Amino acid sequence: MHCDDKSTVAVAFRRPIGEYPRELVPAAPGALPRRHDLADHPNSWTYSQAGVDIDAGNELVRRIKPAVRSTARIGADAEIGGFGGLFDLAACKYRDPVLVAANDGVGTKLKLAIDAGLHDTVGIDLVAMSVNDLVVQGAEPLFFLDYFACGKLAIDTAAAVVEGIASGCREAGAALIGGETAEMPGMYGDGDYDLAGFAVGAVERDKILPAKTIRAGDVILGLASSGVHSNGFSLVRKLVGVSGLTLEDEAPFAPGASLGRALLTPTRIYVKPLLSALKANDGIKGLAHITGGGFWENIPRVLPENTGAAIDLARIPVLPVFKWLAKTGGIAPNEMLRTFNCGIGMIVVVEASAADAVTDHLANLGETVVRLGDIVERPGSPEVVGSGALGLT
Repeated sequence: MHCDDKSTVAVAFRRPIGEYPRELVPAAPGALPRRHDLADHPNSWTYSQAGVDIDAGNELVRRIKPAVRSTARIGADAEIGGFGGLFDLAACKYRDPVLVAANDGVGTKLKLAIDAGLHDTVGIDLVAMSVNDLVVQGAEPLFFLDYFACGKLAIDTAAAVVEGIASGCREAGAALIGGETAEMPGMYGDGDYDLAGFAVGAVERDKILPAKTIRAGDVILGLASSGVHSNGFSLVRKLVGVSGLTLEDEAPFAPGASLGRALLTPTRIYVKPLLSALKANDGIKGLAHITGGGFWENIPRVLPENTGAAIDLARIPVLPVFKWLAKTGGIAPNEMLRTFNCGIGMIVVVEASAADAVTDHLANLGETVVRLGDIVERPGSPEVVGSGALGLT
């Protein structure tokens, strides 16, 4: 990891060449001014004066090294400081591996974290959004890289974020092998920052999901979410304003927790339970990560033509946070289902004969598993067919 900035480099080159101090003009072709000449001359510019603090970036790298090292796994030592991160795929002893890559961000949940001054969980969200997308293809996450961009580097904030990223990587079994910290004054306001994450995993070629054998009669299971996860926060933030509450007030749906802390509950990482279930049972045919677009848009992505997902909406274990959001904003059930996960963060499509075994296996690993419905025959493009009432009251 290193600090970098491309938006401010031109600051040092705004004056005509004739106006430069003699010490800044090379004495011979190819010569460079000495460092002490640049620092001592009263008219010279420094990178720090342009708003970029290289020393702060170096201190951040020093602070986060223990967290990064804690993510080491077979194939990677999780050391940082080089120009690129290395991963030894051969050490993982795959037979016929296919690499799977995913990238994502945290969206405007970051703005809520910034406003609340709580930065220790959004790194987990960053990892979760990508590694959950890998496991739905049957892939084991191998390594992760992050991108942190800000206007002015606040070491404590950035360290908290990266420590959260390391925590998410440990939970997913992925090594944090590198990243980028970009300090870009003029691009971001005071205290603002943005995140992007990149994950790479591997799956045996003959184990790639979704399977082509998904058909009518297969069972649809749902795994409970931990909360809002990382989608719909533009609406969440609007509703916080409508409610008249501050982020420091007690959450109406989570007694004992502040509203900010409760809404920032990190995205659940489903990787290890699902990989275990996939290894233990061949009955799992497809997985769908419920993110933006909710049930309506994400489940059809794993279904073949001429099939549909028949789901009893009354079986969804709607979490209190979603009931509060729906009530506060007067949000219709269909809008809730296309914006939020509403209590189900992962869908599992499984052979009917294996449904009980898969349910038991996942439940024994700490997952809350709900039987939501079945795959049905339906002419044309796949879609979700909902019945029953979503329990928002």
